[in-house]
Amino acid sequence: MLSLVAWAADPAPKDTTASNPLGGKAAPAAAAKAPPGQPRQITWEELVPKDWDPAKEFKGIDLSALNDGDPRANELLMKMQEVSNNAPTNPAMNGADIKIPGFIVPLEEAKGEVTEFLLVPYFGACIHTPPPPANQILHVVTPKGAKFRAMDTVWVTGKLQTLRNDSMMGVSGYHVNATSVTKYTGGAK
Repeated sequence: MLSLVAWAADPAPKDTTASNPLGGKAAPAAAAKAPPGQPRQITWEELVPKDWDPAKEFKGIDLSALNDGDPRANELLMKMQEVSNNAPTNPAMNGADIKIPGFIVPLEEAKGEVTEFLLVPYFGACIHTPPPPANQILHVVTPKGAKFRAMDTVWVTGKLQTLRNDSMMGVSGYHVNATSVTKYTGGAK
C-alpha cells in the first residue's frame, strides 16, 4: 500500500522534479520565447494543465486502512492507473516546436538504432516503475534512427502534438516527429 501513497504524492524519484527531470543541478529555466526559427526549450511541467489534480478523486480515502491483499486496494490501484492513463494534455502545447530532455524507452529498432521510443521525465519510468501519467510521456518517431539504448538521456527536438498513443510500455498523451535526437549534455546546446 505504501506504493499507492508514493504514487499519489510524487511519482518521480527524490532527486528529480517535473522542471528538473534529470536530477542534480537544475538546468537554466526555459526561455519564455525562443529566437525566431528555433524550437522553444520546455519543461515537463508545461505539458500538464495547470488545473489538473490527479489526487482529487482520491481525497478522503484512508490508504492506511487498506492492506495489500484487500480487494479494495487492488480496485484503487486500477483506478489510479486509469486516472494516469487518461491524464489531460495541455492544448496550448499542440503544434509547438519544442526541445525537451528526457530518458529513452525504446519501442522500435532497426539495424541497431532506435526509430520509435517513449520519452519520459525520470530514470526507470515505464521499465522499473509504473509509467508516469500520459501527459508526462512523449511518443517519439524519428525518420533517421538514433544510436541510443534504454534509459539513455537525450534532447528531443521537433513539433509537439497532443496525440494519444497506447504502447506496451505506457500510454502517451503527446507525439513528436523528431527533427533531432541528441545526447543530453547538461544544458541547452
